[in-house]
Amino acid sequence: MNIRLLNPNDAVAYRDLRLIALKNHPAAFASSYEEEKDRPAEVYGERFQSGDSFTFGAFENEALIGSVTLFKESKLKLKHRANIFAMYVSPEKRKMGIGKHLMASALKKARELNEIEQIYLTVEATNEPAKKLYQSFGFETFGRDPKALKIEDVYFDEEHMVLYL
Repeated sequence: MNIRLLNPNDAVAYRDLRLIALKNHPAAFASSYEEEKDRPAEVYGERFQSGDSFTFGAFENEALIGSVTLFKESKLKLKHRANIFAMYVSPEKRKMGIGKHLMASALKKARELNEIEQIYLTVEATNEPAKKLYQSFGFETFGRDPKALKIEDVYFDEEHMVLYL
């Protein structure tokens, strides 16, 4: 397994993995499959060149099997903050430490960006494996958002977590 920053050449593989994640695990993401299915891969490729967004990919035999994005806040009063978004590992590759390696890479990058003091993320409240992973890095829950997501007629709560560097 290899973890590295994604670049525009990875845009199609990332888009494919993201659509699988959105389709198969809708409660894990605020974005929906319906909203992103027609988005061209180039949109992601452009993001991979941004100075405020860093998407790491986990590869096995050249296949993208997981990803996570670290996004720096850009407003002057929020520059000390960053967010973790779009954490995903293919179901058949879970419980192998890939999520831990992805998160470690994102946090290492955050520490290299000297201005980052705290990192935020949101997790679906019943996703215990994800919460345990984040807690293992020191993230703490600071709030719960009841009925944060609504998929058809089913609501999902989210927990907000923070890590102070």
